[in-house]
Amino acid sequence: MINEATRAAIKGYLEGFIEGLIEQHRPEIRRTMMREARATYSSRRGILKPFHEAIIPPEILRISAFERSFSTKLGTTFEECARLIALQTYAVAERGYLASGKMPATAAAKIEGIVSRISEGQTPDFPALIAEVLQVSNDEWVERPAIADLYLRDQAGHEYFFEIKSPVPNKGQCLEVTERLLRIHAIRQRNRPYVNAYFAMAYNPYGTRLEDYRHSFSLQYLDMQNQVLLGADFWTLVGGEGTYEELLEIYRGVGREKGKAMIDALAFGF
Repeated sequence: MINEATRAAIKGYLEGFIEGLIEQHRPEIRRTMMREARATYSSRRGILKPFHEAIIPPEILRISAFERSFSTKLGTTFEECARLIALQTYAVAERGYLASGKMPATAAAKIEGIVSRISEGQTPDFPALIAEVLQVSNDEWVERPAIADLYLRDQAGHEYFFEIKSPVPNKGQCLEVTERLLRIHAIRQRNRPYVNAYFAMAYNPYGTRLEDYRHSFSLQYLDMQNQVLLGADFWTLVGGEGTYEELLEIYRGVGREKGKAMIDALAFGF
């Protein structure tokens, strides 16, 4: 549930984000605004983009150069919206959280081996991989970097670390995120439910259910049931049941309010 104060904060943040992005791309968009055909968004092709379509008018979104830049930068809005929503109930909510620290040297080597095994075709079982990493220890400890896109700590002290990335990652991104998540557990030296590290995807480009998701690299190199929070599952953990739908409606509201002004400013210069 998103309260009124948080709704207002998210709305103001999104309005500023859109205004800045449009201003940055104004000259290029005006040159190409009427030349490019609108993209067709399809669940079958795995290119549903609910937040994109909610906040940007199709006349602007159809411009491929702008859409590529917008898609890249929209991910930062998911991080900030999640932080604002989490502040309602979590004791701590931070973006870009530095979780670097020391881990056993044998654990560091173990993580490298795990990533190699997954790369070569081993089906990942993320809870088992965490346990495998935490079982090894020695007297030598090494420093390793770790940064979480979003960090939450609840009132009971349980920690949550999220890598919020594209819902259609390539193989390298899948392996890199797995390494980072395991590294966090090795640094903290704790398993779930005390430390919880996830690959978060803000929406499902194939539909609304986990079983709809069909991106081949994710299915092959990630444990979709235990390692990934997809769409509504992520937003429910952050803010409770219904958060995904409520947040999408805020994006739509900003799109409705700002859409005509965006088109006028870009097409006619005012």
